[in-house]
Amino acid sequence: MTPPLWWLAAVWGVAAVCLITAAVMFGGGTGASGLAPTKAFASGESVTVPIDPADRPAVYIASDTAVHYSCEISGPARLAKTTGLPRVTEGGTVWQQFLVINAPARGDYRLICTHQEQAAVRYGIGKDASSTGGGTTTPLLIGGAGLLAAVIGTVVVLAGRGASRRRLAVGG
Repeated sequence: MTPPLWWLAAVWGVAAVCLITAAVMFGGGTGASGLAPTKAFASGESVTVPIDPADRPAVYIASDTAVHYSCEISGPARLAKTTGLPRVTEGGTVWQQFLVINAPARGDYRLICTHQEQAAVRYGIGKDASSTGGGTTTPLLIGGAGLLAAVIGTVVVLAGRGASRRRLAVGG
């Protein structure tokens, strides 16, 4: 039995859909509901933020230029840098996640962020993009799975067609 050629089109069609989905998810995160900061503050402003570790809180920045920041949080909570730097667009503002807040328990924590450069910068507290599938891992997995399926499908179809030709050549 020879695999039909339309299988190639099907597996590469699935790969294209997966890659487009990954690109949409990876390319900006617009419409990622619930991720954008719900509380914004200016550089040097000390804010008290209610933190629930179950919400996976994160610190975002909105700036047109790169800045060197410094953030501190009170109590036993700790700040950790984020990898992948996910972005969320909300109301025309592009927020970029750069820290996650690791708090041991629910409570109010004091947070302050500053920068040295002369730039219009706002900071905000929202949810960790990687906790809701808006990070970089999910799009990479979707795109990779689509490509892997296409490659495996291509190998299966071409190998099956080659074996069928050999059988026909030997049999007459």
